[in-house]
Amino acid sequence: MNEQEFAELAAGYALNALSPEDLRTFETERAHHPEWEHWIISDAATAAELAPGAGEAAPPLTTRSALLSRIATMPQLPDAEASVAAAAIDAGDEIAETATPDPMIDPSPTTTTIQAVSRRNWTRGLLALAASFVVLVVLGFGAASINEIANRPAAVVALNDIEAAPDAQSATVAVTGGGTATAHWAPSIGKAVVVTNGIAEIPEDEVFELWWVGDEGAVSAGTFEAGSDGSTTVLMDGEWAQDAAIAVTVEPDGGAPDGIPTTEPIVVIPTA
Repeated sequence: MNEQEFAELAAGYALNALSPEDLRTFETERAHHPEWEHWIISDAATAAELAPGAGEAAPPLTTRSALLSRIATMPQLPDAEASVAAAAIDAGDEIAETATPDPMIDPSPTTTTIQAVSRRNWTRGLLALAASFVVLVVLGFGAASINEIANRPAAVVALNDIEAAPDAQSATVAVTGGGTATAHWAPSIGKAVVVTNGIAEIPEDEVFELWWVGDEGAVSAGTFEAGSDGSTTVLMDGEWAQDAAIAVTVEPDGGAPDGIPTTEPIVVIPTA
């Protein structure tokens, strides 16, 4: 696995969006390449900025207290009834200071009236603040979803495209030493993805190499490492060709030095 492929998995890891097999691959590569740790730190920080709290199923228990504290310091929302009540109170105070009260003047609003108006304003403020909180959560979730989709590993994207194609095909073959390898391809897509399950572990100084095998010989299609359980999903380099078979060999770390297989294939999958 190269650093770019690891970076793609790191984004999915930060969003907790990796499949079990991708997670195993990621953890293996992480242990082998501590110098790539900066991708994990960067993606984790980005995910936290885009969607703080978006993954929570319910608001934390402190949300209600925070809302009530905010509301307690909010200014009253002006409305017609509150304005009338305030004007009536001001008028009553002015009359009490300057003249004998006129029995024909309307009485000041009662405490009950003022409290009713205040309760309505308080309720409106609560609903507005709660609605704002919901909008922020939804926007955060949307940002996280977009980021998750945009950072899916290339092999996963290609496999989804192939499986959705009307001419999608696949073939599964047993691997020498144990496990299976399944090739997925579609002529209309022009790509192939290999999914391994339970293949045997190899030494750390060796790597699996994919090959397109045709009439003109074998052409390298990239290298890969399987997870601790022998499972992985890998996109083959190059385009699928009619009648080309897919093979996997075990090569020195970095791949076959001369671009020619140095060992017998552990699996050959026909695509014709």
